[in-house]
Amino acid sequence: MRARELWALAATELAQLVTSGEVSAAEAVEAHLERIAAVNPEVNAVTRLLDDSARQAAREIDQRRAAGEELGPLAGVPFTVKENIHVAGSATTHGVPYFRDWVAQQDAPPVRRLRAAGAIPIGRTNMPDLALAGLHTVSQLFGDTVNPWDPERTPGGTSGGDAVAVATGMAPLGLGNDSGGSVRNPATFNGVVGLKPSYGRFPADHRMNDQEPVLGHQLFPVDGPLARSVTDLRAAYEVLAGTDPQDPRAVPAPLYGPRPDAPVRVGVVTDPGGRGDVHPDVRAAIEAAAAALEDAGHPVEEVEVPRLQDALDGYGALLRTEFSLAWPVLRRLLTDDSARHIELDTQRHPAVGLEEYVRQTGVRLGVQRAWARLFAHCPLLLGPVSTQPIPAPVVPRTAEEREATFAPMRLLTASTYVGVPAVAVPTGLAAGLPQGVQVMAGMYREDLCLDAAQRIEERLGVLTPLDPAQTPSRGGLTAGTPVGSSTPFMARRTIR
Repeated sequence: MRARELWALAATELAQLVTSGEVSAAEAVEAHLERIAAVNPEVNAVTRLLDDSARQAAREIDQRRAAGEELGPLAGVPFTVKENIHVAGSATTHGVPYFRDWVAQQDAPPVRRLRAAGAIPIGRTNMPDLALAGLHTVSQLFGDTVNPWDPERTPGGTSGGDAVAVATGMAPLGLGNDSGGSVRNPATFNGVVGLKPSYGRFPADHRMNDQEPVLGHQLFPVDGPLARSVTDLRAAYEVLAGTDPQDPRAVPAPLYGPRPDAPVRVGVVTDPGGRGDVHPDVRAAIEAAAAALEDAGHPVEEVEVPRLQDALDGYGALLRTEFSLAWPVLRRLLTDDSARHIELDTQRHPAVGLEEYVRQTGVRLGVQRAWARLFAHCPLLLGPVSTQPIPAPVVPRTAEEREATFAPMRLLTASTYVGVPAVAVPTGLAAGLPQGVQVMAGMYREDLCLDAAQRIEERLGVLTPLDPAQTPSRGGLTAGTPVGSSTPFMARRTIR
């Protein structure tokens, strides 16, 4: 196999080749480093290479294979790591100058687990400043990340760097995090798959300067993988799940729950809360995914999301109140643009007092109970990632603009608040842009989400990796097509 083809392989395919000795881990790493050199100048997703350590890890894997040792399930598979997840020997910058030299002494649990499975960190990836700057991936240290499908659209955030890196073949896997859609919206905006696990499914470590996070920041952010296929996402899920002494919240829940005797019922929510803002392309994506599941034998019915507004209000009350206490310190680390997301939000929804904050901790349990009843009737919930098409890469200037930007992603917020698992999966293209849906299930039933996403993918196909070709693009540089499509690849453009 020619080295230049290795970047296009699935993670599981690449691991099989490395394990069999048909391809060396060193060849896999070099192919992806070459791919990053060729593609990253166009999209600015990878912020820093881990090339020396990646080459060393590859050599060690090849030596182990030559010695007859058993290799892990992701042997030789490169993966990227978001700038707010610790990688030993690399600065965890959070995208801002203040943390530029804050070098991690040990891997975060998910990085350590992926390494133990044979995967190799190959680069760090871009994110908004402190993961606070909203939907678009732009940071003080590294600038804007470009959506490879259309530079006039945002790649999403806050794990936009990993989504773009995976979509363009710079790595088969990315490791990001999701505290309200930050894995799922960039996955959908870039045509890849992403998993938001249940609260406590994957161990994590989100301390900053060794400061423990407070309640809302303990409950909502979860680390999660991005990949180009559900098969690869499942492989990462199996590696990342489990307990770890570095995170006492992680639970020993089984990877796979009781297998149903027949395909389970799917509840479909097209317009969460009935706001009437669902774009026709989004509606068509949900209908296509529902049809795929119905053809696979799943009973499908329309449902309403219970206590949606309570979930949105509770999510905001907890986080805004916590941010208000830390804001004098955080604000000094941000530019006016990157601070605006929080400031505009608090204009419309001020922080609450202690009594209301405490009350909201109880409201959350009631909302979780209502969702649990829904999942008892419909073990799967299918809905939009966003009710609107991919937006432009701009920072809202008014509170009204900010509200209009985030309201379409209300189902992301609500599912984060409840803590349930979700998989974002592509459904195809519309107007040359990737479309997708999310599949949710009850706590610790990631297996049901992955099974359903697999059936959607089998019916509707895989959109990436995007493959450059030597043809003129709309921006006057090179362009190309994703496998099996005729959609333009990318055009370089500076976005400010």
